[in-house]
Amino acid sequence: MLRIPVFRLLGRTGVSRVSLLKGSGSRHYSSGPLGARDDVCDARAYFTTPIFYVNAAPHIGHLYSALLADALYRHRRLRVPSVAATRFSTGTDEHGLKIQQAAATAGLAPTELCDRVSAQFQQLFQEASISCTDFIRTTEARHRAAVQHFWGVLKARGLLYKGLYEGWYCASDECFLPETKVTWQPGPSGDSCPVSLESGHPVSWTKEENYIFRLSQFREPLQRWLWSNPQAITPEPFHHAVLQWLEDELPDLSVSRRSSHLHWGIPVPGDDSQTIYVWLDALVNYLTVIGYPNAEFKSWWPATSHVIGKDILKFHAIYWPAFLLGAGMSPPHRIYVHSHWTVCGQKMSKSLGNVVDPRTCLDRYTVDGFRYFLLRQGVPNWDCDYYDEKVVKLLDSELADALGGLLNRCTANRINPSGTYPSFCTTCFPSEPGLLEAPVRAQAEDYALVSAVATLPKQVADHYDNFQIYKALEAVSSCVRQTNGFVQRHAPWKLNWESPVDAPWLGTVLHVAFECLRVFGTLLQPVTPSLADRLLSRLGVSATERGLGELYFLPRFYGHPCPFEGRRLGPETGLLFPRLDQSRAWLMKAHRT
Repeated sequence: MLRIPVFRLLGRTGVSRVSLLKGSGSRHYSSGPLGARDDVCDARAYFTTPIFYVNAAPHIGHLYSALLADALYRHRRLRVPSVAATRFSTGTDEHGLKIQQAAATAGLAPTELCDRVSAQFQQLFQEASISCTDFIRTTEARHRAAVQHFWGVLKARGLLYKGLYEGWYCASDECFLPETKVTWQPGPSGDSCPVSLESGHPVSWTKEENYIFRLSQFREPLQRWLWSNPQAITPEPFHHAVLQWLEDELPDLSVSRRSSHLHWGIPVPGDDSQTIYVWLDALVNYLTVIGYPNAEFKSWWPATSHVIGKDILKFHAIYWPAFLLGAGMSPPHRIYVHSHWTVCGQKMSKSLGNVVDPRTCLDRYTVDGFRYFLLRQGVPNWDCDYYDEKVVKLLDSELADALGGLLNRCTANRINPSGTYPSFCTTCFPSEPGLLEAPVRAQAEDYALVSAVATLPKQVADHYDNFQIYKALEAVSSCVRQTNGFVQRHAPWKLNWESPVDAPWLGTVLHVAFECLRVFGTLLQPVTPSLADRLLSRLGVSATERGLGELYFLPRFYGHPCPFEGRRLGPETGLLFPRLDQSRAWLMKAHRT
């Protein structure tokens, strides 16, 4: 005999909970509000991307970094709506030898190259709906002032000294390398040439008098920071990698270059013969945005989460925290690290001609579609592969068919002629079916669906906190499939509104489906903002009812009134997400007719 799970109401002001009893154990689920947690409501949060180098046009790796930070920022705004509580910055890194050389090659002044490429990044981010609150350029006067002040603090604390630096320098990576990180490979002429062991870029031997930062003093403080903060760097393998790097001695770090060699940068205060090292310059941007050196910056630091690619982990997880500690400040709250994108199994490269233009992808797959693909398929722990067929298959399956099809079926005039949010019948779908003598139409799988969707906002929030946005979207997609199964199981198109037996159950099936869709639309806002807006608008959900603090799922099931019940749906807006594979769409239509 099929056993129906039993739900019991647990009274609590403002929050309804249910427990699903299975065998001897019980699990508790909250119906809402599930997103606004006490520990985040009053705190400030500041999200950043790396600032992107302007030596070349943006590619999908740059967009992926920005999308990850954007989704974290948007999800935080759903939990804490106050504009004053959350900030999000991105921008462009416009100084350094690489920019100086790229401008010379292009026959441009460095300022011309920077203006041109920075504008490309700004345009891309605007088109991709990146909701940054600040776009910083390191050529701005506010940044120059912040960098020179930061330099002065390090100098006043005795952490800078002038000395002869001799070693390998990689202009492409803008970093100094120890002998152990350099290898020799055949060059274009066949001669053996020194290159970076990690990036493969050429290196050259440098010998000059520079300012040097006492990085060697910070090995143990950095180790203590990471040991006491196991989530300081996420995912864990990158946290472990930094600790492994710190097993070795940290040599002091050259933090300036001769101005005669590198003139495109910020001069060392009081010494025009030296230009500040581009990475020290660039990293301070995170402080510039929040008002450094004015006192206001202290209300935002260190409540900062950096989103970075794995190739710049050393600069953010060793150099930057050491600079901050040296300046008497705390390291950032979190460093979220992601891996790279390959194309059809190969590294993106100009020489291979396989660099993917993100703006072309936004046009081809729509803004929401491409945002969804990158965040759904991108796994921070390892490199992810891009190819067109994968994008089409994923978006058609999850956005067009599963989510779009669910909305279209349930709002169709044929099964919802009144165009309203139908009523929920507690007799048809009771929270405690065992107490009723009348037959219950809800099945065990239906109770499992309610349980899954009731816990979904908390599950998604946990995935965001763990920098696993792909898992958050996987969880939403799983519940969308369950909801489609629920609708298919009960086939509302076979029920009759005129029948006193069918009508209450028909309304209940649609009500449950609408409530699930409302949860999905709310949770998808950080990833597919326009699509989620159309979905919620179609359900008649107003702009003030879309935060996680207002996300009470299926309140009628828990014995509370539902503000949407009987409300008119929003206007019909066409397909939520049209299929990209139109040939298959035509075949499906032909099959139905």
